[in-house]
Amino acid sequence: MARARKSTSFVKKRTYTGRDPDEFGFGSIRYEKAGPRATITIDRPDVLNAVNHDAIREMNVALKDASWDDSVAVLVLTGAGDRAFCTGADLKEQEQFLERPRDYWKWMGDFIEVHERLRNLGKPSIARLNGIVVGGGNELNLSCDLAVAADDIYIRHVGTSHGSVALAGATQFLPLVVGERRAREILLLNEEIPAEKALEWGLVNTVVPRQELDDAVDELVEKLVAKFPEKTRYTRQQLNFWRDLSWSLTIGHGREWLAIHNTSPETREGVRAFLEKRAPDYAKIRQRWADDRAPEWPESSAAAEGAEDGRAPRTSRTPRRTRRAPRPKAPARKPSRRRNGRRGKR
Repeated sequence: MARARKSTSFVKKRTYTGRDPDEFGFGSIRYEKAGPRATITIDRPDVLNAVNHDAIREMNVALKDASWDDSVAVLVLTGAGDRAFCTGADLKEQEQFLERPRDYWKWMGDFIEVHERLRNLGKPSIARLNGIVVGGGNELNLSCDLAVAADDIYIRHVGTSHGSVALAGATQFLPLVVGERRAREILLLNEEIPAEKALEWGLVNTVVPRQELDDAVDELVEKLVAKFPEKTRYTRQQLNFWRDLSWSLTIGHGREWLAIHNTSPETREGVRAFLEKRAPDYAKIRQRWADDRAPEWPESSAAAEGAEDGRAPRTSRTPRRTRRAPRPKAPARKPSRRRNGRRGKR
C-alpha cells in the first residue's frame, strides 16, 4: 500500500501578507479595507489635512500593509472632510527645523519613503481629491496612478511663495504630466488651478460634481479590479521609468539642499509669515540684496534685523576691529667704524 506523501511546505504561517487595519491604532490617518479596496484617509481636517511626521510615519506603515495584502487590488488616497485633500507639510511642525535643519533631513527621508511606496505599491492607486490640493498634497496626487476630483476643488503649488522648493515630485513629474511650459507656470507663479483646468492639463483624470465623487471612485476601482494583477503590476513598473529616472537623479540632492536651506533668511521669513498670518515680505529681502546691507547668512535673527539701521551686522565675515599692539622700538644703531675716510665693511 502506497504511503501518503508528506507536505514539502515548511511555512507554518504566512509572513508576507496584510493585517487587520484596526491592529495598527493609527491616530493621524484612517486606514480601512473593504473588499478589494484599501483606503488611506489623512485625518487632520483642523489643519486642512497638512501632514506632520506622525501622519507620514503611519502612511508608510499602511502603504506597506496594502502592498503585501493580496486581497487588496486598489488603494485609494484621500483627505478627511470636504475642505482639503492635503495641503502639504504642517508648517507649525516645520518651525522647529529652523533651529535644527539636521532634523528636517530626517523628516524628509520619511516623506520621500511615502512617495516611493506609492509608486512601488505593486497595485494601482487613486487620488480621491475631495478638497483643495496644495504643495506637497499635489505631489501625493502626482505619485498616485489616477485621480478623480470634485468640481469645486483647486490645485496649487506655493513653494516659491512660502520659502521652499517643490522638489518631492513636482519639479520632477509636472513637466512629464503637463508639459514644460505649464510646469513652469504652476511652480513659478503659484496660482490656483481650478478643477476643469486641471482636467484639461492632465493633472486629474475625471472631474465630477461633489455629490458624485464617491460613485466615480467606486466605478474606477471596479474597472481596475477587473484586470490581471501581475500584468497590472508590471505595466505600472514600465510606466514609472521616466519618473524613476528623474526622481533618482534629483531627490537625494533635494533632500540635502532643503535641509541646509532651512536656516536661510527666505525660509525663516516664509515660515514666520505663515505662523503670524501675514504675507511674506518679499520686497524686504530683495531690497537687502540690492543694497547689500545684510549678510546672506546672518548668525542670528537679531543680526539680520540689525541691518535696518543702515549698518551691516557683524558676522564671521565682518570681525570686530581690534586695536593693534604698539610696535617695539628698534634698538639704536651703533656708529660704524671708518677706515681711510670710508664706511667700513661688515
